[in-house]
Amino acid sequence: MTIRVVVADDQELVRSGFSMILDAQPDIEVIAEAGDGAEAVEAVRRHAPDVALLDIRMPGMDGIEACREIGADGACRTVMLTTFDSDEYVYEALHAGASGFLLKDVRRDDLVHAVRVVARGDSLLAPSVARRLVEQYTRATTRPRRPDPRLDMLTARERETLLLVARGLSNAEIAAELVVSDHTVKTHVGNVLAKLGLRDRIQAVICAYETGLITAGDPPPGGASRPGSSPASARD
Repeated sequence: MTIRVVVADDQELVRSGFSMILDAQPDIEVIAEAGDGAEAVEAVRRHAPDVALLDIRMPGMDGIEACREIGADGACRTVMLTTFDSDEYVYEALHAGASGFLLKDVRRDDLVHAVRVVARGDSLLAPSVARRLVEQYTRATTRPRRPDPRLDMLTARERETLLLVARGLSNAEIAAELVVSDHTVKTHVGNVLAKLGLRDRIQAVICAYETGLITAGDPPPGGASRPGSSPASARD
């Protein structure tokens, strides 16, 4: 099945470059390009793509509002493009329903991988983007954290799994950390999402930070170095 994609970015060269990379894949077709959020929403409504690749910062309607409208309209899933250091709106994009994040200097293979992962219904959790950006948000906020009774529904192992997901580990890395099988980790992750009423892995990260299960600056488990990791999908 061909994955149909809309690419939205106000920089024509960036937009064209991403489109050429994706169109070169035998299972991906870029069906429309857009220069701002309003054009992106209209293109999604007209063509009903599987994935929309949206720059967070665009003139007029930005990528966050476009993501929110696209999510409300139908089944199209969104991947956000960010310059990371200058984007203060990423947390809003998470809540708007984004299924993944990519840096604008993303490698060709990671771009293609992201589109495929999101198209099949998973989320893309790149530790170098999502985890650190959520940490930036939690450093800036001064609101008090109260114990969340939802976490009481989790078993000790499920809570530990959520903690490791929030630290940016893939399923394979969690399995190694907990010394269990990949299948067991998938079961734990699925139970966490179901019990907490979360849509995907990215929402699980938000939940872990908001409830205080993990705080900004916590070291990764086992001495692992996370920032340089490649994007990890929900089914890795």
